[in-house]
Amino acid sequence: MDRMIYLATSGAKQTMGQQATVAHNLANLTTNGFRAEMSVFRAVPVAGAGLNTRTFVVDSTPGADFTPGAIQQTGRDLDVAVQGKGWIAVQAPDGSEAYTRNGSLQLSANGVLQTRAGHAVMGDGGTIAIPADTLITIAGDGTLSTVPTGTRPAGNTTVGRIKLVNPPEAELERGSDGLFRLRAGAAAAADSNVKLVSGALEASNVNAVEQMVSMISLSRQYDMQIKLLQNAENNSKDAAQLLGLQG
Repeated sequence: MDRMIYLATSGAKQTMGQQATVAHNLANLTTNGFRAEMSVFRAVPVAGAGLNTRTFVVDSTPGADFTPGAIQQTGRDLDVAVQGKGWIAVQAPDGSEAYTRNGSLQLSANGVLQTRAGHAVMGDGGTIAIPADTLITIAGDGTLSTVPTGTRPAGNTTVGRIKLVNPPEAELERGSDGLFRLRAGAAAAADSNVKLVSGALEASNVNAVEQMVSMISLSRQYDMQIKLLQNAENNSKDAAQLLGLQG
């Protein structure tokens, strides 16, 4: 019974944690460039006195699903999608460098190129400022060109280039803000092989059907673990009655 209680209680708790991961993935089904979280169960022996058969179940998130999402055309000048592997470098709130696949960009009140979440996009020499009253073109290598509006254009003017990186996926970890960073905390080097698709956005790579099936499966696992606890309670009551009769 001791083993049954440990397995059931820890399993039920961690199943709820895994349900939260599935719910988070489904909530980001329409988030551009989102990478689905992955979670697995692992067994951890209980340290200390007692039977060595007691084992906790722990839910852990070893990483993310880095499979690219579908590219959808939007026709918007400041929308870009990373083609294949790679990331767009942005500045996190603490000033460090982070990475995203969400290429829905905009200009701040000061003309700084940033994401919809307000993170400044990094260029070769820092953040990128766009002159006012200009038309913006983003090339496949991330180069930004502008043409003044309201006057006869004399030619394109290059104002910067988006920093595109492609670090090993095993070295990336997701932060609480949804941005990815290198585990070592350093900044990744720019990679000229990473290309952008202008006027398009990458959809989330969450598979709604798989996530729903996983949610149903986890719900059944939780019910099974609760029934084990109920069985353990009934067994304890029956044992107490038998001991009372013998006394």
